[in-house]
Amino acid sequence: MTETILIDGASQRSARLGEAGAAWTKRIGTRAENAKLTYTAAGVGVGSVATRISAGKHQFTVDEPAALAGDDTAASPVEYALGALIACQVVVYRLYAEQLGIQVDDIQIDAEGDLDVRGLFGIDEAIRPGFSDIRLAVRISGPETQERYEDLSRTVEARCPVQDLFSNATPVSTVVTKA
Repeated sequence: MTETILIDGASQRSARLGEAGAAWTKRIGTRAENAKLTYTAAGVGVGSVATRISAGKHQFTVDEPAALAGDDTAASPVEYALGALIACQVVVYRLYAEQLGIQVDDIQIDAEGDLDVRGLFGIDEAIRPGFSDIRLAVRISGPETQERYEDLSRTVEARCPVQDLFSNATPVSTVVTKA
């Protein structure tokens, strides 16, 4: 397992965000094609319905609670989806706060998502299998006005890649092969 070192100091975070922004601006300015990234992940089924995921140098497990045939050894796919949304929001809040000169001392985000399992189990075809609604509660501390943080929130909502996945249809293509 790789040890992760987290940057907690505001000045260190500011420096890293500034350096990353400058590096990407230079990289993209040199060649627009450099802006395109491809992320990959791979998974293999383990246990009852769990999956071991590899993403870059990281590995994690995704499972379901017993009520959904799982062994409850890890968070469920939809919990990871909410976690991915929260994590992406934190990144984009920090990124745009730095870019817009808005001081964010601390940020905490809670997410709730409503899911009706009748869609998952095919009981009612009129009900989608995914979330019908997601609610985020964002708490920001810092010296700025409520209005400045609301402006920042609107920017984050428009720029967060994971929120975009939830808000807009993304084409997914599947190829199945017999092993």
